[in-house]
Amino acid sequence: MADPSTYRPSPGTIPDAPGVYKFRDPGSRVIYVGKAKSLRSRLNSYFADLSLLHPRTRQMVTTAGAVEWTVVSTEVEALQLEYNWIKEFDPRFNVRYRDDKSYPVLAVTLNEEYPRLHVYRGPRRKGVRYFGPYAHAWAIRETLDLLLRVFPARTCSGGVFKRHGQIGRPCLLGYIGKCSAPCVDRVSAEEHRDIVEDFCDFLAGRTDAMMRRLEKEMNAASGELEFERAARLRDDLSALRRAMEKQAVVLGDGTDADVVAFAHDDLEAAVQVFHVRGGRVRGQRGWVIDKIDEIDEAGLVDQFVSQFYGDQAELAGDMDGEGDSSPVPRELLVPALPEDTDAVTAWLTGLRGSRVQLRVPQRGDKRALMDTVERNAKEAFAQHKLRRAGDLTARSAALQELQDALGLDSAPLRIECIDISHIQGSDVVASLVVFEDGLARRSEYRRFALREAATEGDVASIAEVVRRRFARYLAETNGGEPQDPTPGIDPETGRPKKFAYPPNLLVVDGAGPQANAAADVLAQLGVTGVAVIGLAKRLEEVWLPADPEPTILSRTSEALYLLQRVRDEAHRFAIAYHRSKRSKRMTTSALDGIPGLGQSRRSALLKHFGSLKRLRQASIDDISGVSGIGAHTAALVHIALAGDAPGETQEKRSTS
Repeated sequence: MADPSTYRPSPGTIPDAPGVYKFRDPGSRVIYVGKAKSLRSRLNSYFADLSLLHPRTRQMVTTAGAVEWTVVSTEVEALQLEYNWIKEFDPRFNVRYRDDKSYPVLAVTLNEEYPRLHVYRGPRRKGVRYFGPYAHAWAIRETLDLLLRVFPARTCSGGVFKRHGQIGRPCLLGYIGKCSAPCVDRVSAEEHRDIVEDFCDFLAGRTDAMMRRLEKEMNAASGELEFERAARLRDDLSALRRAMEKQAVVLGDGTDADVVAFAHDDLEAAVQVFHVRGGRVRGQRGWVIDKIDEIDEAGLVDQFVSQFYGDQAELAGDMDGEGDSSPVPRELLVPALPEDTDAVTAWLTGLRGSRVQLRVPQRGDKRALMDTVERNAKEAFAQHKLRRAGDLTARSAALQELQDALGLDSAPLRIECIDISHIQGSDVVASLVVFEDGLARRSEYRRFALREAATEGDVASIAEVVRRRFARYLAETNGGEPQDPTPGIDPETGRPKKFAYPPNLLVVDGAGPQANAAADVLAQLGVTGVAVIGLAKRLEEVWLPADPEPTILSRTSEALYLLQRVRDEAHRFAIAYHRSKRSKRMTTSALDGIPGLGQSRRSALLKHFGSLKRLRQASIDDISGVSGIGAHTAALVHIALAGDAPGETQEKRSTS
């Protein structure tokens, strides 16, 4: 535990001006970013008596090893710089309002030539427009099924779309009128995009104009005695009305607003957001976050607005745009106004491109809706506490048990695990996974294609991976030489280098020999402070280097459960890499040695047919239809792949 007084700035050196500050750990990694109207007042508050600090603030300042700041001219600049630094450095003590991947949304892939409508779970991507989140995937599919008769846009995957284009026949939805079948050129790319944009307009709340237009077309068709077309338009209107009935009207004046509410205690806060467009609830989001400081609702609003709307505007590509498609609403209803309301409002207005109003509703329908959102936040917070109580306790208990069982000086807050994957010595690969505070940190996973020890067994492979990983660590930190003020930080990007941070505990998949090999490599490299263990699969025994007998952890212990999760994750990651390498090798080797078939032609064939399986099923005429492939070469390819049929290949492998 570091003493904050060792890096506290000298009195009077901190400017009394607005700015943004960064706390760095002893390895120079940014662990917290904040902004302040007065840097002097704000930073001095971190160096008060530790016993008076908020628990998470106390943990942050004792983890840090340095603090630095940047002075800016206005509070709006501070808000923007804080957002950019949090996005760039992803500090562990800052809150990030990322969407829960378990919530389904309706995604529209506007970045494709023929946009697709589909149900999606996962992180947001640029060029894709999202509607939701919804409580259930079936609710999206039910609404989508109603709307496809009015907006017959593509819903199929890329593979299905390409296949029907090749065979020249649409899918079932194309035959029943729920897809305009752009795969067979029934509509052009421009016409299909118009359909998709009308669909997005409807879901975005611009429904009245569309309903009036359809009703006018229906009456005109009836007046011209086109009764079939009028009946079809009548059914379209009915489908749109049924879809609209599924979304409750909460504000009769057609307001476009986001309603934000919180429920919190001293350590955590639950956030709920209702997205209201055209007076209807179009989506709902929720998060539970850790509180770093003793922060009230006004501070939570400030923190939420600056991070959430910055991310959403950037993903939507509307940082400089204006219009109803912007994720920043015209009105933001919050439980309390932030201290720098004018700066936050100016920043939101810049994101949207038109005026944004930030206010606290006092009475009427908007106050009633705010009460509803607050009830949702309280309910979500109560459910979270029931779920997380065991998780937080279990993780803390697991790290403490590991410290006691392995005789470590401190709890292993960073654990790395290495696993080897191969089939009879071929395509030997290794994975390295990272867990921090008992949770997977996937952004720091690494994988290795083994070269030197690939044929010498798992022990030699473990030694090679450990040598490569920690040789990179020493190179990136200059071996701890004092002349580099920021070891482990890339001077060009300002970001941590890939291998700049050593683990407290290194786990290798295996028993005593594997653990000894890893420990020997660390000793040869002069790396200290890293504990090494081996975890054997058969009996789940923990092996320490040079110990003739394993350490047995209780089958019910949280420590063993954590080690199993780390080892299984490394195993999963290694197998995934091994399969990808093996699949690539098999695909390439099947086409190797065919006269006249070079790398460019092989790539053209695989790109045209999509997979080796489809190429194997193709006729000579189909193959010769690929650009650059003549009839003679097509015949050679057909003969070669016919002789490398899956059954025959499998038989050859089993006898080799």
